[in-house]
Amino acid sequence: MRNEVPEVPELLEMPDVPEVLKMPEVPGLPKVRKTQRMAFLRSAAIQRADPYIQQAVRGLAADGIEAGLFHTSGTAGDGDFPGYRERLDRGVTPRGLADAVAAWGADAAVSISLPCENALRDAAAKAFLDAAGIPTVMTPLAATVLLVDKWETKQLCRRAGLDVPDGFRADSDLLAGRGLPAPGYRDALRVQAERIGYPLMSKPVWDSTSMGIRTLHSRADLDAFLASPPEVSTVVEEVVEGDLCSVDIVGRPGSYRVLPLCWTGRAGAEPVFTFADLRWCGPREPADAAFAEVARTLVRLCGDLGVYGSVNVDMVHTGGRFVVLEVNPRIGGATTLSCAASGTNTFTALTRMARGLPALLVPGGGTVRRTGWAIEFLAEGRIPPAVVAGLRERVTVVTAHELVIDGTSHGDIVVFTLAEGEEAKTVRALTELHEATGFPAAGVLGKIRSLLGP
Repeated sequence: MRNEVPEVPELLEMPDVPEVLKMPEVPGLPKVRKTQRMAFLRSAAIQRADPYIQQAVRGLAADGIEAGLFHTSGTAGDGDFPGYRERLDRGVTPRGLADAVAAWGADAAVSISLPCENALRDAAAKAFLDAAGIPTVMTPLAATVLLVDKWETKQLCRRAGLDVPDGFRADSDLLAGRGLPAPGYRDALRVQAERIGYPLMSKPVWDSTSMGIRTLHSRADLDAFLASPPEVSTVVEEVVEGDLCSVDIVGRPGSYRVLPLCWTGRAGAEPVFTFADLRWCGPREPADAAFAEVARTLVRLCGDLGVYGSVNVDMVHTGGRFVVLEVNPRIGGATTLSCAASGTNTFTALTRMARGLPALLVPGGGTVRRTGWAIEFLAEGRIPPAVVAGLRERVTVVTAHELVIDGTSHGDIVVFTLAEGEEAKTVRALTELHEATGFPAAGVLGKIRSLLGP
């Protein structure tokens, strides 16, 4: 189930290539490259990028550039990716991925993989592709290794002046007695836990999408954790309660663009499924104003690390401040939301970078302004086509497709947009649909009504 939305502009409108070539050179910007074939590296189902990946591919085709999808998960037809498609084994090595892209004859490549372990794969593939003369839009491997490690990320953010949860690292080798004997290690962790206070949250140093999280409510929970530790090292940190939010930053050193904040649920002591709550992008003052300085700090951090492409930052908004949980070196799970709410296309911006065209008109970056609301929710099971048709008659549907994670279906996920000032009209339309069909579910409709209400 997919719905076409109007073509959207780039992060900022750019003239055609001949006009770009006439522009004065801007120090630090790459040279425009002749590109005939562009490869997209992907690990998750491509439908999660609807409809913006299709728009990006059609834009390339209009410029005479063939697009190729090299993916390791899901299925893809002409409607999902209107170009060359090659399914690779999920366990493909970075070298194997790079060899497949090179064998196809790519002139450039773009990583749009997630979650972080696949971003790491693509960063290593980038090293091979760059060496083979196939420039690849992906943050370099050295920075990617730091950002996929939650403990290293915490240190980077703290040094940059960002708020992060207080915590410590629990080393799996020391807890398991591998390597250097450290009989005082468990007590050292207990001392740090007492300093921070309970509850605490343990999460794997390397993992994402809220997997492997364990809540430690008391000393007894910590003792049980230490007596039977996970096989992997973890970050143990204070529980920060508040509103979860996410932001994407796109660009290269000297030229980044910060997309609008997306709100993705509540943070608390117990982990929740990433898509369990209503997710949205829309007006929220004074949080938007308070985020401005955080955005500037994040841009400086991206520049220092040499981020090249897209990063996704997960945060908690609490007490008027933003606490950074993760900086993921990849596109985010809320990228569709931020594109829909701002009239931009992150995937097109990445292809422009691969071609040597600036994603922004001028260097220096800035914040992309919202053009309206974007709201995302997960339905229970698959939505009947007739119901989707009824939804499309009442609101502007960006996408409605099955959400599949690691081969498991979680039902259909829907994103729709509305302009500011259309809140009451939208609630009435969805209420009418619910009364006729039972969709959206009462709980989802109640959350939408609460969000858009006076």
